[in-house]
Amino acid sequence: MGEGHPERPERLWALEDKLIASRLDQLIIRAEAPAATREQLLRVHDAGYLNAIERHSPQSGRFDIDPDTSMNPHTLEAALHAAGAAVLGTDLVMAGKAQAAFCAVRPPGHHAERARAMGFCFFNNVAVGAAHALAHHGLARVAIVDFDVHHGNGTENIFRDDPRVLMVSTFQHPFYPASGIEGRSERMVNVPLASGSSGKEFRAAVTEHWLPALEQFSPQMLFISAGFDAHRDDGLAELRLMETDYAWVTQQLRAVAARHAQGRIVSTLEGGYDLGALSRSFAAHLGNLIP
Repeated sequence: MGEGHPERPERLWALEDKLIASRLDQLIIRAEAPAATREQLLRVHDAGYLNAIERHSPQSGRFDIDPDTSMNPHTLEAALHAAGAAVLGTDLVMAGKAQAAFCAVRPPGHHAERARAMGFCFFNNVAVGAAHALAHHGLARVAIVDFDVHHGNGTENIFRDDPRVLMVSTFQHPFYPASGIEGRSERMVNVPLASGSSGKEFRAAVTEHWLPALEQFSPQMLFISAGFDAHRDDGLAELRLMETDYAWVTQQLRAVAARHAQGRIVSTLEGGYDLGALSRSFAAHLGNLIP
């Protein structure tokens, strides 16, 4: 997205390096993501919006959607494959070829609304995966868990009126994108955290709000918007989570999935911009997704 932009290619390189250094690469299988189809995208995005994204894709240089979100000649293809990763992960997990999947993708997706790109996001990857589980695999209930430091406004925008979807989230508030408070309901369990909140406040939110909602909803599959920018060392925000918090919450979610969803989890990368904190948090998360 341009020189000095935090959403940069090195983010995925850091994950690859950590996979090797932690030897987690020996415990996983890899799959190359296909591009999401128009049919898959239309489950969560308007046709006119998809047409506009295709139209704005530049042949050279950059097209700025907003001051933070830009397209270069390769962005559209990358975004299609990022959404396609969530579809493939869903298919692999539903077929029993994997109990859990982690989608190491760029660009992220949880800010992308039904008809709006923003916050580095173009297609809502986790929403595409969840909608695929409902439409293609015939599930009746799925849950989306979002622990990115920013509220997943796009995911809420897409699913707020869908009784088949429960969304539970934590995020720094007040903070970008200044949402998540007005839309709270029994299916949109948004828990704002004040600047400076640490693992103590985060774990209380999960224990007191997320877990009861998940138990009551009894999802048949869990999707995770795995943003690691709430880490203490990430300078773009002001929460103070640590790797141990990401390990802990992943353990809690695995237990929920084991009770209600035959262990089925698909996790997709969202934020996380300090490369060291990102890679360590990713390893803590992935290590606890592995049975």
